[in-house]
Amino acid sequence: MFVVQSKLFGALWLLFLLTNIGSAQAPMSYDVQEPLSEPRIFADGIISTGDYDTHPAFSPDGKTLYFVKMAPDLSKWTIFVSYYESGRWKEPQIAPFSGQYWDADPYFTKDGNTLFFISNRPVKEGDPQKGDFDIWKVEKQKNAWNQPVRLGSPINSEASEYYPTVDDNGAMYFGSRRKGGKGGADIYVSRPENGEYKTAENLGESINTPGNEFEPFIAFDDSYLIFMATPSESLEEADFYISYNQQGNWTKALKLPAPFNSDATEFSPKVTRDSKYFFFSSTRNKYNSKFINAETTAGMIKRIRESGNGLGDIYQVDFAALQNALKK
Repeated sequence: MFVVQSKLFGALWLLFLLTNIGSAQAPMSYDVQEPLSEPRIFADGIISTGDYDTHPAFSPDGKTLYFVKMAPDLSKWTIFVSYYESGRWKEPQIAPFSGQYWDADPYFTKDGNTLFFISNRPVKEGDPQKGDFDIWKVEKQKNAWNQPVRLGSPINSEASEYYPTVDDNGAMYFGSRRKGGKGGADIYVSRPENGEYKTAENLGESINTPGNEFEPFIAFDDSYLIFMATPSESLEEADFYISYNQQGNWTKALKLPAPFNSDATEFSPKVTRDSKYFFFSSTRNKYNSKFINAETTAGMIKRIRESGNGLGDIYQVDFAALQNALKK
């Protein structure tokens, strides 16, 4: 009897180990088998489609993706959502809290129960839409989002705020055009005190310049900051920069090398929570070269309506490839 029970226990224990090992190593929706040393368009034809697709934000389990679709002239921004099911991304739909106003810059918290974004929606129902952008949040309850809530001061100001990201200690980094900065838009951090954001600190001249710094991605452990900056108000000049946190002081920001920057616009930097991939958006054009032969009608129509056509697309690359490039 003891032998039978021992064998049964051993079999159950082996099954438990195999089950848990398998689940621990289960691939994420964005995992790829081969190395990605060069940026590749993500989910070509489903997420990146030939529309102006940008600003990806994955849920912590990787099965939900919020991102932004914009009009070609940037006249409206709308947040879309797609779900990963049966090994593929489903057809994106407008997020339940978006569609009426200009909404952008989605970002998940670590637990996946809060999603931050920016919007020009009115603070009070019935008021006209605002002339600037504020940071809002939606919180999950019973697998559905509650009504959007605007964050108060010091996160929001009378000017525009952009691109909230949060480290694992709850500190929020964001761009803002508020008065008293170094340039047109600067990057700020606000750290929670007793559960509330009470002050907003300008990150200083190592990062902020007389130009514009808009979109900061803060490392989950607060060790580095990747952000988008442009010397003028033209987004066509926007590039990525990186700064490192050395004992509470930020190093002088360095411009990322090619192919992480290009002659096009780069924006919305994010690193996956497992630190495997760097996701970003770019208006780079994969056909941006001389054409050897005349195009056919069908060929041209296909080219201008698919991803890589010079509108925004979402790109994916190994984060290790970026780290190695910076070491060089």
